[in-house]
This record gives sequence, structure tokens and C-alpha cells, in this order.
Amino acid sequence: MEFIRDYADWFYLIGAVLFILTLRGLSGPKTAIAGNRYGMIAMAIAVLTTFFVADHPVIWMILGAMILGAIVGIARARTVPMTQMPETVALMHSLVGLAAVLIAIAAIIHNNKLVELGPELLAANGVSFHEMSKVHLFELFVGCFVGAITFTASVFAYGKLAAKKWAKTISGGWVKPVQALIFIAMLGFGIHFFLSGSMTSFWAMTALALAFGWVWIAPVGGGDMPVVVSLLNSFSGWAAAGIGFTLENNMLIVAGSLVGSSGAILSYIMCKAMNRSIINVLFGGAMGGAAAPTAGAGEQVQRNYRSGSADDAGFLMSNADSVVIVPGYGMAQGRAQNAVKELANLLKEQGVTVRFAIHPVAGRMPGHMNVLLAEADVPYEDILEMDEINSDFPATDVVLVIGANDVVNPAAKDDPNSPIYGMPILEAHKARTIMVIKRSMATGYAGLDNDLFYNDKTMMVFGDAKKVVEDMTKAINGTGH
Repeated sequence: MEFIRDYADWFYLIGAVLFILTLRGLSGPKTAIAGNRYGMIAMAIAVLTTFFVADHPVIWMILGAMILGAIVGIARARTVPMTQMPETVALMHSLVGLAAVLIAIAAIIHNNKLVELGPELLAANGVSFHEMSKVHLFELFVGCFVGAITFTASVFAYGKLAAKKWAKTISGGWVKPVQALIFIAMLGFGIHFFLSGSMTSFWAMTALALAFGWVWIAPVGGGDMPVVVSLLNSFSGWAAAGIGFTLENNMLIVAGSLVGSSGAILSYIMCKAMNRSIINVLFGGAMGGAAAPTAGAGEQVQRNYRSGSADDAGFLMSNADSVVIVPGYGMAQGRAQNAVKELANLLKEQGVTVRFAIHPVAGRMPGHMNVLLAEADVPYEDILEMDEINSDFPATDVVLVIGANDVVNPAAKDDPNSPIYGMPILEAHKARTIMVIKRSMATGYAGLDNDLFYNDKTMMVFGDAKKVVEDMTKAINGTGH
């Protein structure tokens, strides 16, 4: 124990280096497993070191919390389906924010109790005490309000992704003024707390931050939720870093800063992929809050589309030279990734070149499709990002779109009135033949109709993604009906 205390900074340095190696490993699929292992080792070092260097830890409470958390975490990890992974990630971000708030509250209450006891009584009991400086108050101010915003915003994001009734998108001219008033009031009370140390101002700031997190994310539409999840990941990191300063824990500062900066960079990359700024996503109104109107009130616009069977699709793909598969949330919802891999392998055996095209914001969270394909052991070299494959679509015989909508919508290129106009898309419409697997002609998460479905080159195949892909495989094998 004394050894760990004496060399705590060295252990923290080792942990920090391992966290950096974690991010480096997670930057590529081939090194992701090693990156995860580095992260687990670093976290174990951080937890054990902090456990031994803490002053007068209440061991039974710490161990009880760790055991309970491990039980819940392992149970959730073993049972959560991939379709629920986005909301699970959002919920985990909320816990980081809540932890930051609770630590800030505990630190202030502890400090105030010591002030009440007085320096003489503390000294008589061998307790050294220094009243909180302005720097500490500022750290608590930042850590607490960022954590509070992260908590309620992440809870709402969870509800939105899980389609909970209470997580309803709000809209109207009143939203932005209310957001501004709550934010200004939160900052006002926070500054007063920073200057005076008033607990009344601290509680008011915390309550307003919790309210702001909710009304800030509630107007954001479903199509923008992947960016929100990424941004909340960043916020949870900055909240942790802020509390790290309060606790004077270097490891927490480093880990929080790495999470915060990497989440911010990822949010920027995703916004760039949508051709939108982060300010526009968070304060410019909802993309996907409601379906874009295409006719007057009460009108129904009937558009012609061509539908076919899984047998037809299997025949076309087996006679193609090249096939590009574009996965979307429908593949996750149908848990079709393993069936898709079997289809791809069968086509390869027949001499067809098969590749996968991934859009940066496909699915409900960053990297959603990459995770699904990795789970099915699809070779990494077959998975190409949007910028790598877009130029190949005109020479592609068949594109198979599985449950994707907005990321292949030609309106982003052709319709200046579309909410997604200017957003880079996978240019599947340029292929010679397009096949789309969907349950129905319903709109995607952004609430927009898709001109690709009505293209003369497009054949719609309706049904559950897994069942349809399995039927396609049977048709190629010659066993379809």
C-alpha cells in the first residue's frame, strides 16, 4: 500500500499512456481488440491506485458500489441486443454526468461542514483544512453544470432512441427563447456561486443545468441523434475532467480530456459528413422531427415504384460482376448481419466482387454499422467508407440497400428544398441496378421520403431484413421457391 502511495504518479502516468494507446488502437478495426485491452488495463490501474491513495476510504461502500456496478454492467452487456446499443451508450453517458454532479455536491457539502467545525477544532483532531479557493469553486462550477447538462440530455437521448413516449420532440417559436433564458440564468447563478460561494446559487445553478440539458436536446430530431450521442460522449469526458481537478486526480483529468477531445473530433467528423455545423444541429431546429410535407393538407401523393421478390434479387446478384451492400438501421433491427455475411460469401464463391459501403452517420450511433459487420466477422478490407467507394458506384452492377434511407437519398444532391440538401450521401442511385430491402414504404428516421425508391432502376423487396436476405441466399443456391 505504501509502495502504491509513493509511486502513485508513476502508476497514473502508465495508465495515461495506456489510455492514449487505447484511442490509437480504436482508430482502426484491426487494432481495436488490442485497444480495448489497453483501456481495460489502464482503468484497472487507475481504480486500484486511487483506491489505495484515497484518504480514509469507506471500503465497504466502495466495494459494494463496484460489485453492484459490475453485476449490472455484465448483465447488460450479455443481454443488450445490437439494436439497443445506441440508447445503452446514451444511458451510460448520463451516469458519467450524474457522477460528476454528485461528486461536486459532495465536495461542497464536505467543505462547508469543515468550515462549520472551524480550524481550531479540526487542528485539535489532526485534520488539516484549507478553505476552497476561487480556482476550486470554478472547477466545481464547470464540472457540475456540464455534468448536469450531460445527465438530463443523455437521459432524453436514451428515451428518444428507445422510442419512449415521454421523450417527445418539442418545437415552436418559444423553444429558443426558453433555452436562452434558462442558459443565461444558469450562468448567472453559477457566476454568483463562484464569486460568493452561496449554496443557494449552487442549487439553483444545478437545477437550471438539469432543465437546460432536457430542453436543449428535446428539439433535436431523430436524424441528428448520432451526432448528439457523439457530442454527449464528449461532454461526459469534459465533466469527468472538471471533477478530476476538484479531486486533484491526474488520471481522471487525463482520461476525461481524452474522452472529451475524441468525442468532439468525432462530432465534427459526423457533422461534416452531414454538411452541417454543430451549432446548426443543436440549435438550428430538428432534422427529422417530423416528416417533410409533400402535399397540401389532406392530400396523398401516390408515386409508382417497382417491387420484386427475393428470388428476383438473388438471380440479379448471382449474374452480376460486382455488388455493393449498403447496410442501415434496418439491418440492425432485423439482426441480419450474419445472414448478410453468408450472402456475401456465397456471391464471392460464384465469382462476384462484393463490398460494403458505410456512411458515417448510418444507424443510430457513430460506427453502428461497422460494429454490426465486425460482429459478423465481415473482412475489414471489404468494408469501405463513403469517400472510398462513391466513385465506384457508376461501374457497379447491383447495389443492395438493407434498411438504409436517408444516407442514400438523392434529394441531398438534387432538391434544394430538402432539409438534407448538401449532405454527402452514398451515391447508390448511380449504380446500374438498385435493390432495396424495407419493411414498407415508410420514411426513415429523418422523416423524409426517398426518391431512390421510385427510381426506374430500383426494385423494392419488402419484408424483414434477415428473412429476405436468407431467401436471397436460398435463391442463389437454387433452393428458393
